[in-house]
Amino acid sequence: MKKITALLAGLLLTIGLASTDSAASAEQGKPIHFGELGWESGALTTEILRHIVEHGYGYPTDTLPGSTVSMEVALARNDLQVIAEEWAGRSPAWVNAEKAGKVFALGDTVKNAEEGWWVPAYVVKGDKAPAPDLRSVEDLKRYASVFKDPEDPVKGRFLNSPSGWTSEIVNSQKLKAYGLEDLYTNFRTGSGAALDAEVDSAIRRKKPVLFYYWSPTALIGRYDLVRLQEPPFDAAAWATLTDPKNPKPKGSQSLPAKLSIGVSKAFRDGYPQLVAVFEKVDLPIDILNKALAEMNEKRLPAAEAAKAFLRENPKVWKPWLPADVAGKVEASL
Repeated sequence: MKKITALLAGLLLTIGLASTDSAASAEQGKPIHFGELGWESGALTTEILRHIVEHGYGYPTDTLPGSTVSMEVALARNDLQVIAEEWAGRSPAWVNAEKAGKVFALGDTVKNAEEGWWVPAYVVKGDKAPAPDLRSVEDLKRYASVFKDPEDPVKGRFLNSPSGWTSEIVNSQKLKAYGLEDLYTNFRTGSGAALDAEVDSAIRRKKPVLFYYWSPTALIGRYDLVRLQEPPFDAAAWATLTDPKNPKPKGSQSLPAKLSIGVSKAFRDGYPQLVAVFEKVDLPIDILNKALAEMNEKRLPAAEAAKAFLRENPKVWKPWLPADVAGKVEASL
């Protein structure tokens, strides 16, 4: 009887261990979901991190699409685990999730990033400049006719971010705050690529164009552009700009940029090795802008551009990784 009992106990223990191993294996096999970011720097950073995670650590990954706000909501629910380029603190969705301890911003991935409203230098400089005194958003009230909207010629056209981006909400509120809502069409392109195409086409034809943009990007590095002055950053005013329901937004320069890697709480708790890597990620903006320009000019898919970046810049990414992991990544290239 004792032998039978011992045998049954051993069998149950074996089954339990097998079940535990099976569950662990299943968890190991689940892909880490990255947000599919629709702008060049976000797409490139996503693929750099995915390559390191897959080839350095052996974890499968994939990407899931969505607007920036919907991705932040998904991150808080752990439906997504990583947003590779998170402009942390900009949207109420992020702020609320961060306060609740559901999402975390890791590292300071790109220093000296910026965003604002821009015009080509030829609009304000030179003998034939159509808006020689344009320096600030306040001056735009005098120059709506310069940026004529082809579909509504009595107004100017402002090229906003695509709908669904946090910056689209902020820019729409800024148009109201600066008294420009009745003077300019709030034109939203369908995607980041469409915004690039609109701006690029206008500049190549030497046409006046007023647009929202940011850095790091290939476009900022490629053309001579002038960023329009805005009122200094004010936290109370910024809160009115991020709230699309606020009827009386106040003007302010955007929140100083801090780019990080956004992760869910479950990811932070479950992948300490990757968290340690993400906290060290540092992409020098000049090198990143150069890589983005090459990606754009050669029309490289982000995954190919990421491999090229890793091949050409080992001094940038190797310090993020333990030596054995760096060796695996290097071998994969």
